[in-house]
Order: sequence, then C-alpha cells, then structure tokens
Amino acid sequence: MKDNILNISCVQSNIEWENIDKNLNNFSEILNDIPEQTHLVVLPEMFTTGFSMNSTQLAESMTGKSFVWMKQQALKHNTTLLGSIIVSENNNYYNRCIVMFPNGKYYTYDKAHLFRMGQEHKDYTKGKSKIIFKQDAWRICPLICYDLRFPVWSRNCNNYDVLIYIASWPESRRDVWNTLLKARAIENQAYVIGVNRVGSDGEGISYAGDTTIIDPKGEIIAKAKDHHNEIINAKLSLIYLNAFREKFPVFLDADKFDLL
Repeated sequence: MKDNILNISCVQSNIEWENIDKNLNNFSEILNDIPEQTHLVVLPEMFTTGFSMNSTQLAESMTGKSFVWMKQQALKHNTTLLGSIIVSENNNYYNRCIVMFPNGKYYTYDKAHLFRMGQEHKDYTKGKSKIIFKQDAWRICPLICYDLRFPVWSRNCNNYDVLIYIASWPESRRDVWNTLLKARAIENQAYVIGVNRVGSDGEGISYAGDTTIIDPKGEIIAKAKDHHNEIINAKLSLIYLNAFREKFPVFLDADKFDLL
C-alpha cells in the first residue's frame, strides 16, 4: 500500500433478522467480491443480527463465532475488516465496533450515543471514549449510527483523516442521514464514509441504504443504489486531503473545548 492512498470497500446489504449463522455465511460470500487491492472493508452496524434489542439472547463474547469469523476473513482477504456486533462483557451488553487487522490485531469502539427512541439505552451500556486507529499513514475514526447526530462527539481536532459511520438508519429518516454525512465531511475537513443496510428488519422497519463515500469538500465520491445489495469502492488520497487542509486551514480557527 502506498501511504497516501486508501482503497476502501463499503458493503451495503440486507441482514437476516437475529440469524448470526446465516449472516456470517452471507457476508462470507459477499467478501469474495471485494477487490484484491482493498485495504479496508466496512460492514453495517450489527451486521450479524440486525438492530436488535434482544441482547441477552444474541450477545457473544470476544472469543465468539463472530469475532473468530472477522479474524479469519481479515486474514483470508488480507484486509482490515470493520463492523459492529452485540457483545457481552462483565455483565454488560455493548453495540461494539470491531476493527480487525489481517495479523489478528484489533481495536474496539462501543457505541456512545444509544438510540433511546428504539430503547437501545435500556438494553445496552454506552461507550465512554472514541478510538482513532492507524491504517498505515491514515488516521481513522469509527463511530456508530446515532453518533452521527452529535457533532461535538464527531469533531476533528486535527487527529483523524477519515470518519466512518456504520449504521442501521431507517428509510423514514434518510434525508437526515444524507444531510448530516455531508455536514460532517465539510465541518471536519475529512473523508466521511457512511455504511447503512437495506431490506427490512423483524420490527418492520425499512432501510434504503444510502451508503456513501464523501470527500473533505462535501462532494460525493461514490454512492450505492437505493434498496440494493451492493459494494461500493473508492480510492482516497491523503495528498489531496492534506493539500486542501493546507490551502483552506479551517481547523486553525476552531473553537477549543473539552468533553466532560
């Protein structure tokens, strides 16, 4: 990999409701279509179950089948794999994003903003801190769905280059999703990736997808078709990003703040 280029693949797919085994099999097939040169593959939120509040029945440990699957697939395809699953740990349940590298090293991020309108705050424990991981020269910040509505949490303090949101974002609020993704790219002068599912879940909620890759000026680089299972790919340039930031250094005038 050239340090200044990041090849990213985003998987927009239907998810079988609360069926871990079937979803793992489906995504195993999907990953066979990922371009060989891909450095990072992004899957939707709760890609093994759908956005379920049935945490007690569906949660896995960090040595469970979904974690092992991610480790195997990252190694098999020689790519970093990112997606969230339901995890049980220390008598708590988490909507946990796992970033798995081909060498078995991994990072985790627990969703900080739990979607109370869907009762997520009653079934899961919120995360308390963000992570920023390195993919060669790239600094990448993964967040989850409802986090998108909170710009302070997403704020770039000149410490990341790519902001990723994995989601189960309903079709009924798709305009909000599309608007806020562009806003986050513009205000943070970063590439923004939004990966959402399609189909409908066991609660009868419909998802249109709107998986999108946006450049730091707010321009759409790639976008998946509505309601279609699809992989979209893009080549991101760190040289382009840094040149734009140098020419138009908005971050130098950003307000200082602390998260309490």
